[in-house]
Amino acid sequence: MARYIFVTGGVVSSLGKGLSSASLAYLLQSRGFKVRLRKLDPYLNVDPGTMSPFQHGEVFVTDDGAETDLDLGHYERFSGISAKKSDNVTTGKIYSDILKKEREGLYLGKTVQVIPHVTNQIKDFIKKDITNEDFVICEIGGTVGDIESLPFLEAIRQFSIDIGIKNALFIHLTLVPYMKASDEIKTKPTQHSVKELRALGIQPNIIICRCEQPIPSEHRKKISLFCNVAIDNVIETIDVKTIYEAPISFSNEKLDQQVLNHFKIKSKKKPNLIPWKKITRTVLGSKQSVNIAIIGKYVNLKDAYKSLDEALTHGGIKNNLKIKIIRIESDNLKASEIKKKLLGVHGVLIPGGFGRRGTEGKIAAIRYARVNKIPFLGICFGMQMAVIEFARNILKIKNASSSEISKNGVPVVGLINEWEKDGRVHKGTDKNLGGTMRLGLYPAKLKENSLIKKIYNSKIIHERHRHRYEVNINFLEKFEEKKMIFSGVSPDNKLPEAVEYKNHPWFIGVQFHPEFKSRPLAPHPLFSSFIAAAKKYK
Repeated sequence: MARYIFVTGGVVSSLGKGLSSASLAYLLQSRGFKVRLRKLDPYLNVDPGTMSPFQHGEVFVTDDGAETDLDLGHYERFSGISAKKSDNVTTGKIYSDILKKEREGLYLGKTVQVIPHVTNQIKDFIKKDITNEDFVICEIGGTVGDIESLPFLEAIRQFSIDIGIKNALFIHLTLVPYMKASDEIKTKPTQHSVKELRALGIQPNIIICRCEQPIPSEHRKKISLFCNVAIDNVIETIDVKTIYEAPISFSNEKLDQQVLNHFKIKSKKKPNLIPWKKITRTVLGSKQSVNIAIIGKYVNLKDAYKSLDEALTHGGIKNNLKIKIIRIESDNLKASEIKKKLLGVHGVLIPGGFGRRGTEGKIAAIRYARVNKIPFLGICFGMQMAVIEFARNILKIKNASSSEISKNGVPVVGLINEWEKDGRVHKGTDKNLGGTMRLGLYPAKLKENSLIKKIYNSKIIHERHRHRYEVNINFLEKFEEKKMIFSGVSPDNKLPEAVEYKNHPWFIGVQFHPEFKSRPLAPHPLFSSFIAAAKKYK
């Protein structure tokens, strides 16, 4: 039977519950256990797919096409386990399913209530699709005290009783602030957060204390005493210089050992921290660096491109380089400013995005990178903008555009009419926005003698997608006459998946999102090659 570990957060949000959960998963995995990670989000959206990145950060996409919280990206990068649709649920999805059942009369005339109907639905999600896992780590989004998370907290309280207390473990992550003015570390916020949790019927077994400085033993004892937790289960996590130090930090604090102690499980294997120590030395100690410009409209929020930032770092690890990311807002970017903005830049990346805003700045930046032979990588919307730039300036189609951003231009990029997945034909739409895109893992054929085939060293690749517009395959011949090669296409030859410009040392656009499959222990080949090209350009 699987043991369940529930991770909650208190005091403030964004303390690192996802990173803590992912680090613990790696440590347990490294000891030989099978682990599953999942996230329970308290917001009313069915999924984050229709939310602005400024609201929620990036939308992470799974192999099976779920639009999920960015913490699932942490889970995958640290554990190497591919997440599924069944690993992320929201209040919106829970209520949507319940209301559908109610309309179908499945509650047999009963009054539908938070308890037991909502909590039962949450509990069903927690145990769904679990087979032979040793541990299931469930992160509860939000902060204890928020009204939105109450049904989830009640559900995990009930769940621990259902499966037996000995099979459940509660970890509570809190902030232990340092007051610079008085030169004091304060434990009171943690005490109040745990008090709030205990009032809901949950006694944490382990408290992880996020702090800027080491917590003195007397403060640990105070937390132990007032929060009713054994002193060995008061774990500190000091701010690290790179997130890849986190597994090392938690291992030093014996977090995984305390988890095993709680479940009375013995493990002969010790966690393998050598890869993380090597990565940390590379990220922090490399003498050489390259400057990569990310040009987009969400650059003011770092989490908007979280997987992208990490994938670039992974490419740096592969090339023994530090990556310095230069974020350039595309909204008001003028062609006359680009030379100055890109001074000292060794690679240009245009990420995914939606809508008209910021497109002309991206197109102007792509032209500059193409003309000046700066290594260029366009992802999803970035590939589409590269095709539009080429159509305008090389093919001389002056009003070349996308039907997403202009109804009057020549649509070299347009809405996908239909595509096939798992034997079913899916229809494109720009009306109902939630979950209607081409989502998840799809295969692509790579062209012989192309740069991208050389990078992947494979004829067929499988990558994750998230888009509803596509480069128009009918323009293929015109582009290829001018050396813009459609180097990747769908197996049925209908959908362009990758383009590259032959008159350039490294110019590639891809319709998919390679950043979602990059791992620190297994950098994605596309990012490794891009960074290598930036190093050579330097």
